[in-house]
Amino acid sequence: MHGRAIGRLVTAVLAAALLAGCAAPARAPGPTSPTAGPTSPTAGPTRPAATDAYAHLAELQRITDAAGGTRSTPSPGYDAAVDHVAGVLRAAGWDVDTPTYRVAGRTGSGYRNVVAQTRTGDPEHVVMAGAHLDSVPEGPGINDNGSGVASLLQIAEQIGGSPGFPSTVRLAFWGSEEDGLNGSAAYVDGLDRPGRSAIALYVNLDMVASPNAGYFVQGGTGRPKKAGPPGSATVAQVLVDELARVGAVADRTGFDSESDYDAFVTAGIPTGGVLAGDEYDKTTAQAKTWGGRAGKEFDPCYHAACDRLDNVNRTALGRFTAAVDATLRHFAAATTPLL
Repeated sequence: MHGRAIGRLVTAVLAAALLAGCAAPARAPGPTSPTAGPTSPTAGPTRPAATDAYAHLAELQRITDAAGGTRSTPSPGYDAAVDHVAGVLRAAGWDVDTPTYRVAGRTGSGYRNVVAQTRTGDPEHVVMAGAHLDSVPEGPGINDNGSGVASLLQIAEQIGGSPGFPSTVRLAFWGSEEDGLNGSAAYVDGLDRPGRSAIALYVNLDMVASPNAGYFVQGGTGRPKKAGPPGSATVAQVLVDELARVGAVADRTGFDSESDYDAFVTAGIPTGGVLAGDEYDKTTAQAKTWGGRAGKEFDPCYHAACDRLDNVNRTALGRFTAAVDATLRHFAAATTPLL
């Protein structure tokens, strides 16, 4: 995750409000919101076994260690991770590309994102999710953001490349998030008008296994710039509802400009995000609702060498994986246009 996002977004969570959220709130899409599909669609394979994302995370740790201990962009670790992620997606039956992008002021042949999509579904109605694949130079970035990558790989394997949803599902794994959000920005900037219009919504995963985990959902709340484009509230509400189904009471918060959702928000694409917290301290009210330790950081290894496999919260990883999987299915199974 880029910067000090949580501290500026949330200073406290009111315990009463969180407890009231235990019952999944009703969804109320507005006229510009994505059309809701069934919560548990019959199309597509079964939902993921939540613990399986951990195996993907362990493999990412192994690859990063073998390549020098970091996945910063550029580095041998990042290149190895790109090749691995692309291979997992192809084996799961997805169409995969590794488009290059350039970073201003840097020489080289270009850096790579990984973009995959299903072989079925309307390409003019795309349900999209993404996570950054790079880490900071100081460490392997297993929570930040190997956790988001592992979640999406598990979801990709469970959905499969030809799920039969009415909409196309697209997954992206971004480079250079920790270096100015260059990978996602270049991708969105490179889309023509029909390409942007085809993306019905975007879900961002950035740090979903923090050891002293919180359950934050971004989108549709706060001042207009923090709330996101029209439709973001609906995306966020489905994420909140699906987290509730797996036992987590989510706190709704707004966007800043410090992760890969920024390019999608700026482009006017309905957007939601999930994260488990960074270097800021968990409040007493949050600890009462979520467990963990009040007055301690969500992730004491944020942007540090100790952000390794033994740093992650497997329960949070499983819950976020299941909630995002269900959210993507929810919108991809819609039988009417998403906007």
